[in-house]
Amino acid sequence: MSIFKELGLSEAIVSSLTELGYENPTPIQEISIPQILNSKDDLKAFAQTGTGKTAAFSLPIMEQLDLKSKDPQAIILSPTRELAIQIARNIEEFSKNISNLNVVAVYGGANIEDQIRGIKRGAQIIVGTPGRTVDLIKRKRLNLRNIQWLVLDEADEMLNMGFKDELDQILETTPNTKQTLLFSATFPKEVEAIAKNYMNNTVEISAGKKNIGAENVSHEYYLVSDRNRYPALKRIADINPDIYSIVFCRTRRETKDIADKLIADGYNADALHGDLSQAQRDMVMQKFRSKTLQILVATDVAARGLDVTDLTHVINYKLPDQPENYTHRSGRTGRAGKNGISVALITNREKGKLRPIEKKINKQFEQKQVPNGKEICEKQLYSLIDKVHDIDINEKEIKDYLPSIYQKLDGFDREELIKRFVSLEFNQFLSYYENSHDLNGDDSREKRRSTDEAFTRFYINLGKMDHINPAKLMGIINENLRKNDIEIGQIEILKSFSFFEIDKNFRDEVLEKFNGVEFGGRKIIVEVTNKPKTKGRSRSKRRNFEGGDRFRGNKERNGSGNRDRRSSGSGGDGKRRDSGRRQRR
Repeated sequence: MSIFKELGLSEAIVSSLTELGYENPTPIQEISIPQILNSKDDLKAFAQTGTGKTAAFSLPIMEQLDLKSKDPQAIILSPTRELAIQIARNIEEFSKNISNLNVVAVYGGANIEDQIRGIKRGAQIIVGTPGRTVDLIKRKRLNLRNIQWLVLDEADEMLNMGFKDELDQILETTPNTKQTLLFSATFPKEVEAIAKNYMNNTVEISAGKKNIGAENVSHEYYLVSDRNRYPALKRIADINPDIYSIVFCRTRRETKDIADKLIADGYNADALHGDLSQAQRDMVMQKFRSKTLQILVATDVAARGLDVTDLTHVINYKLPDQPENYTHRSGRTGRAGKNGISVALITNREKGKLRPIEKKINKQFEQKQVPNGKEICEKQLYSLIDKVHDIDINEKEIKDYLPSIYQKLDGFDREELIKRFVSLEFNQFLSYYENSHDLNGDDSREKRRSTDEAFTRFYINLGKMDHINPAKLMGIINENLRKNDIEIGQIEILKSFSFFEIDKNFRDEVLEKFNGVEFGGRKIIVEVTNKPKTKGRSRSKRRNFEGGDRFRGNKERNGSGNRDRRSSGSGGDGKRRDSGRRQRR
């Protein structure tokens, strides 16, 4: 007998669950289902994100519905349209073997008339966001005066998003006889206040300790400077070839910026934020769920309700303002019994934010080192070899081509073929990371002060009007100094002139080597200057080598007129990718 059957669910629901692959209930389901089936007491349930809350409250409600009536009998409120859509979709799947059970999702960003028509046709369960639900109530298109169940899912997040007034308005239109079910991953004082004001004879259950992170999620942080935050993100992605991750940003603008950079650098990435239309959001989520996308860059609000169970990492590009939001973020990974990793990229000034989070999740962060180029190349190479080793050979499809292939490769022994195969796949990759610099540590203050006296600052009469950028200026310096081991500091390109810094020990040599040099038919003037650096610009020591790591972010036109797709900036940790062979899967 199915364990779900033993909890009191009907054969129709159990058969649907079996067809969907549900074998055993999660702890919150095992506690909640019989409680809701056998008691009319209000319920306050703690359950971490990803523990099966939707089934925990929807299955016992479905079991008790009067299917002869088409009037709303249950209202389920969620903080975002994504979560509302997901809940409604889950209920439809759970009820696939039940006739006449209808559910309608109501949320902003979609045609309200279509939602009104859905309610008119009859729906026993309404799933809605607070704003759209209030709108429908005011229009007198949604009547909740006879509902029997009110579910507040992700109650803490609804309050964090400022929906208290809407919740108050909705709750005031519901009957006192209803059963209120409050589910939340954390229980801040605002949630406790709702429970106190709107719930009676409350039973409290928990599938874990309140306000802590999931047990099977480990927490790591990388200490980097702000300018190296994005390069560090890419190295974390590169050291994990099979990464499947959400990257959390704090603002819509930052979300779009980071996603655009990742896409430009050849990663299978996209953004999810509030500026997208519903159709765009659905398209992004469809690609992410199908793993066409490996990296989804999102804001906290946009990521609520994502039903993805296989995430390997959650990456906090920047920490959230509230520790509770970190709990929600990290809860997106380590779901369905799998292990997950929650990563935070922080600077020195942000280290203090870790302590309240550690207290909240009852775990400590482990500091990790941003991987270097050698480590990344090794990991990527072995991952490729593993894929080659495990690939299924389709003899039927390739047999006609094999004779010609064997003929072309005749004369190469096994070792030579392996070397050529590896070189074909990795020459550009290895070349890029060959001179990659250390991204660990936030040197934005201490290191800058210590290096101020180590450089001489020069003026040069070349600028943007001469089509000069940092990479081109580096080439001019290399060509004239004929050295590849001189440390270079900050470069500033202005309209008609520029500034650059070089190890003070080479001051006289720079002046000597540039004497009488011409560029574009006119004489180059290089002078020592005491003009202060532009406020807010940071210095970073770099080795003076052709195509230096600092300047991999500059997309130079190559000989064919196409853009050289390397890193898009700061600290220059990009990867040149072949759009066909390198495409991430």
